Amino acid sequence: MSAREAALLTLVAMERQKAWSNGHLKKVIRDANLDRRDAALATRLCFGVLQNKMLLDYYLQQYSTMKLAKMESKVLGNLRLGLYQMLFMTKIPANAAVSEAVELTKKHCKNPRAGGMVNGILRNIARHLDELPTIDRTDPVAYLSLLYSHPRWLVEEFDRRLPQGEAEKLLQWDNSEPPVTVQVNTCRATTSEVIASLEEEGVTVRKHPWLADCLILSGTGDLAERTAYVKGLLYAQDPAAKLAVLAAGLTPGQKVLDACAAPGGKSFASAMVMGDRGEIRACDLHAHKKGLIEAGANRLGLTSITAQVLDGKKPRKGWEETFDTVIADVPCSGLGVIRKKPEIRYKTLEEVAGLPQIQTDILDNVSRYVRPGGVLLYSTCTLRKEENEDVARAFLAGHPDFTPEGFTLPGPIGEVAEGQCTLWPQRTETDGFFIAKFRKAGKEDTAHD
Repeated sequence: MSAREAALLTLVAMERQKAWSNGHLKKVIRDANLDRRDAALATRLCFGVLQNKMLLDYYLQQYSTMKLAKMESKVLGNLRLGLYQMLFMTKIPANAAVSEAVELTKKHCKNPRAGGMVNGILRNIARHLDELPTIDRTDPVAYLSLLYSHPRWLVEEFDRRLPQGEAEKLLQWDNSEPPVTVQVNTCRATTSEVIASLEEEGVTVRKHPWLADCLILSGTGDLAERTAYVKGLLYAQDPAAKLAVLAAGLTPGQKVLDACAAPGGKSFASAMVMGDRGEIRACDLHAHKKGLIEAGANRLGLTSITAQVLDGKKPRKGWEETFDTVIADVPCSGLGVIRKKPEIRYKTLEEVAGLPQIQTDILDNVSRYVRPGGVLLYSTCTLRKEENEDVARAFLAGHPDFTPEGFTLPGPIGEVAEGQCTLWPQRTETDGFFIAKFRKAGKEDTAHD
């Protein structure tokens, strides 16, 4: 199986399931026994098509007499792959991209004439690569929406929240290639030791410019096969998620609840901040994710973490006012991680409209687990005001015993006196994230009131 064939099978599966699965892509790559170079190409092709699907379809429709919506999914997938290579991977000759698309069409598609159609459309485009139809700029939002393949509602959302011209920088960021970012397991190794282990296996490593014990990698291949990973010396995590944990201000010996923990990154980061001294309950709604958390904690050698199944919206008897810190990294629309999960952009506004209520229900419930004087840390990986500032504001209005508490983070963020901040990816070069910290009144404060 070639890298292009692996990419095609993954994209078609995604279309059928109406959901992207990076795990599915990795399985296809593993089953095909692709080497590191071809695995990287297959991944780039999948991400590239998803990142530019609206633009690819716009050009394809200009050169096709058949409506794209009527095409077999594998035929359309081949067209997108071929055109993506011609537009964005110029080191691949256009004729090679066309030939590969035609061969894959003949191999996988039902209609025996589909190969001829793919050949005709792509060769026609190849002849006109320097004179493709111009995208209308009359409507700036529509132009950006098509150019960067983000639905109009999402472009409007970003445009409302950002200074003039900055929304386009965010859209460009969403379509860039994400690096592999890992955190060093400081309970087992030093940053220097981890760097040495990775470089010995041919991985290119550079230290994060402003976050300690964070490394940016390239040329990893399958990270899970690297010795440092197998030995539990590191775990994959974006700087933004680590910053949310740092904002909580954890100290060794505390009792911490990570209420929506899977796959466990914030629990792992919390354990390391605490020197693996204390008690961390890492909870998730789904039983199979409990196993993922346990496996991760065991690999990292973290004994302070206990994984449990928990519905964050339902009260847990006996947990009232028992935790020093509760971390609520709630389910969200994920619009801050589009660069890593490009399919997220294609969600409709209707699909995300109900999330603030779910987030509010979780926050209302888990807040009762915070002891007097303790901390509640609310975070999301989205950039929507409705899921971030609005939820935080409503929570404070309904819980007068909680107040915002400022915190300080490294790098460009610095002091956050108001107790909440949005990490905009194009500014911080992290995932998009929202962090809000609340302090519960102590018993003496309540008595005074």
